[in-house]
Amino acid sequence: LQFYCSNVIAKAWNAVCPLVAKLKRFYEFSLRLENALRSLLEALTSPPYAPMQHLEREQALAKQFAEILHFTLSFDELKMTNPAIQNDFSYYRRTISRNRLNNQQLEAENEVNNEMANRMSLFYAEATPMLKTLSNATTKFVSENKTLPIEDTTDCLSTMACVCRVMLETPEYRCRFTNTDTVLFCMRVMVGVIILYDHVHPVGAFAKTSKIDMKGCIKVLKEQPSNSVEGLLNALRYTTRHLNDDSTSKQIRALLQ
Repeated sequence: LQFYCSNVIAKAWNAVCPLVAKLKRFYEFSLRLENALRSLLEALTSPPYAPMQHLEREQALAKQFAEILHFTLSFDELKMTNPAIQNDFSYYRRTISRNRLNNQQLEAENEVNNEMANRMSLFYAEATPMLKTLSNATTKFVSENKTLPIEDTTDCLSTMACVCRVMLETPEYRCRFTNTDTVLFCMRVMVGVIILYDHVHPVGAFAKTSKIDMKGCIKVLKEQPSNSVEGLLNALRYTTRHLNDDSTSKQIRALLQ
């Protein structure tokens, strides 16, 4: 029996180590995304151009911004539907902690030691870890660039949201989409910039004074098949800051129920 248990434990450990190594690579990638996002925001908001002028002049950078948001929402949707990620990582942490108490060190700790495991644990504890990283990066960008009017950042985000909404709801644009992946790309980018806007704007994206047409954006999402947008609607419900503020109309709350 002891041999059988040891064999099972060894198999479980050998199975979980490659998964933890992969989780580490995604965590480190999130740090690179954070730096990239801040650089892109600086390029897309710096004077003397208005947000729309920036997006027209710097289309390649705007596309990279959109690609980051697309990946972020894709990753977080997968993470939310895979609870095994945190279960496996919790098992890994318990194992290395138990071995440390026994003055043993496992080979896997050379790649993911206790300090790294603690940072990764905080990252994966978030419901939407990549989006949380980008939201924090955007907030930090605004707070550190005090000479840059906050409107320069929020106008850039609201302009991108408007462009995506128009592309999704206008037949002339929709007929150019050759596959559903393009529609999903636009939806993810739209939701991503709405969430970033809501984190950095003083009253958020849902207030009447918001420059984002939230009713139109939500309506566009709800016109799509429910299996492709439920994760995006949940992101608006649970990762925004101002949805439950008094300034949010009952109609918008009802749309997101």
